[in-house]
This record gives sequence, C-alpha cells and structure tokens, in this order.
Amino acid sequence: MRGRTRRMGRGLSLVASLAALAVVGTACSSATTTPTPATTPTAGPSVAVTAAPTAAPKQYVIGISDNVIGNGWRDELTCSVKVQARLSGLVSKVVDASRNGSASDQVQDMRSLISAGVNAIVVDPADSQALNPVIAEAKAQGIVVVSVDSTVTSTDAYDLTNDQTAYGQLSAEWVFKQLNGKGTVLELRGASGSSADTDRHAGFQAALAKYPNIKVISQFTDWSIAKASQIITQELASGTEIDGITTPGTGQVIWDAYTAAKKPFVPTAVSDNNGDLAGPVTTQGVTAVAVSNPAVVGGAGVTVALNVLQGKAQDKVVKLTPVAWDSTTADGLAQIKAAYDDRLGPFYSTTVSIPNYTTFTKADLLGCQGP
Repeated sequence: MRGRTRRMGRGLSLVASLAALAVVGTACSSATTTPTPATTPTAGPSVAVTAAPTAAPKQYVIGISDNVIGNGWRDELTCSVKVQARLSGLVSKVVDASRNGSASDQVQDMRSLISAGVNAIVVDPADSQALNPVIAEAKAQGIVVVSVDSTVTSTDAYDLTNDQTAYGQLSAEWVFKQLNGKGTVLELRGASGSSADTDRHAGFQAALAKYPNIKVISQFTDWSIAKASQIITQELASGTEIDGITTPGTGQVIWDAYTAAKKPFVPTAVSDNNGDLAGPVTTQGVTAVAVSNPAVVGGAGVTVALNVLQGKAQDKVVKLTPVAWDSTTADGLAQIKAAYDDRLGPFYSTTVSIPNYTTFTKADLLGCQGP
C-alpha cells in the first residue's frame, strides 16, 4: 500500500561516517666501518619510503522527493534510501525534500534539490508525466534521477519499480478463481494518474477478460487508509453483495471493517504489508493472497543512482517480479507466517531486501540511520 496515512510506524533515524587512511612507512639509516669481504655485498644507507595515502572514495549527495509522508510504507521507503546511502560508503549526505503535496508541489521540491547541488534524486512520482520537465532540468545539471515505486515517462530518468501490472493480474486472478468465475468483486484502487495504479488496473483488466461473469465495483482510495476504510464501511453498510476484494495494501482495513460489521470474510487479495498478513495469521475465517510490493525500492534506487554516477553498467528500466503467497495452501500460509512480525506496524512492507540492490538488514532498516 502506498497511501497518505498508512504503513508502518514512524520514527526511524540515522548517521554514518567515513575516514581516509594514510599509511606511512618508516625506516632507519645504518652504516658500518667493518671491512666486508669482497664476496659480500656492502649494505648502503636505508632510504625512508612513504606509502601513497589511500584515496578516499568520491562522495555524493542524494536527494529524496516523495509526495506522501506520515504513513508506514512511504516512511519505510525513505528509510531504505537513507540506510542504503550510509552503507554504500559513497554518500556524504541525504537531503529529504518529501512532503504531502501535489505533482506541482513535487516539481518545486525537485527544483530545490537541484539548487541544493545534489548528485542524484530518488523520487516516488506523484504523476507519470508531470515531472518530466524538472527531470530534464536535473539531467542538464548532470543530476541522475531514479524513479521508484511508480514510473515516469521521461527517458531522462531511470526506473526501478515492482511490476505493478503483474501485481494487479496475480491479485485479480486469485480472487476470480476463488469465486469460480462468478460474483461481484470490489476493486480498491490507488490514485488516479499514478502509474502504479494504472498498471495494476491494467493487470486486473487482463485477468477480468478471462472471467466474463465477474462484476466489478471500482473505487479510488487515493492511497489513503482513511478513505479505504470509509469505502469498505459504506459498502458493507449499504448491503451491496461483495464476494471478493482486491486492495492496494489495505488488508488491515478490510479485516477491521468485516470484524466490526460481524460479517463473514470474503476472498481478499492484499499486499505483503504486515497488517495485510495479520489477517490469515491471526483471524479465523480469513482467506487471502499476499502479493509482494516492497517499500525498499527506495534503497534499491540509491544503488542504481550510484552505479550511474560511477560509470558502471546499469539498465535504464528495472522491474521486480512480485511473488504471491496463497493462504489456502500449506506452503503459502507458511510463507505468510514467516514474514509476519507482530512487533511491526500494519503498513510496514515485510519484504525488506532486494537482491543485488540492497545490502541492509531488517535491523538496519528499522534503525533508519543515514549519513
């Protein structure tokens, strides 16, 4: 889930330091007046040799721009940027220009980062096209822009995202199969204009094409926990027959609403958020599929930026393949139980690493310490 008031607890923090080492070798001079046989080399005076100082790695400044703050998933994304920056040993400072705002606000924030002299910007874009002009401005200044979570259409940016089309299709197909191809499904969406929502809906529609007897009620949550809660509560109170649900990571809201309404749960597709996993783990009668959508794409975006800044080979577009954990199977339920952590907030993404792109541990991430 990526909503305005959701995901994980807040209050994560961090610091880091780097040091250059200079190694100096020493030697002493010696002389002798004792005659030496001709067959024995005469020792000359020793020469002091000073080793060249070890060069410190070049340091970079990374900027963060997000249009949503104050919810677990987005806070986790920001922490992953800071922690990966620190552990890379290549970042001297992270400048966070995130706030709750519109796409135009985000354009202003990115311009502020450009003026601050950052070397790269990791951005979770509010809109797939609105940021294109400021991305071009950044490129003109030699600044690398990496879009994470959602994509942008600008060819000047690098993209690292979850495959949201696959996410939407996996979610919908599981629900449709649970219903044997018949019934009414509530499709809770994200925010209009967000590429993540657009792609998920495309995946949903691709699955729907195979199930002509499925009816759909579609509602935008704007990635807001409060709005998602309001929608599901109203739907349940209205008496609308809902046979299945797909959510953008608001599983905790679904479990709470059905429990309060004292109604039997319906097959629900959720994300890997901790509260989403809590349903099948802790609540009798819940059946769900959890599809991965890691918040730590932010930290992975740092690695992409550093690769580009150092002239290393780096694909322009990186899509992560989501996995699905089906609570109706023994293996799937075991995976859900293994990922669930009752110490974490409900909107904390439980997928805490991305191979080849992040190097931090779960403890590092929770510490949220950056340079």
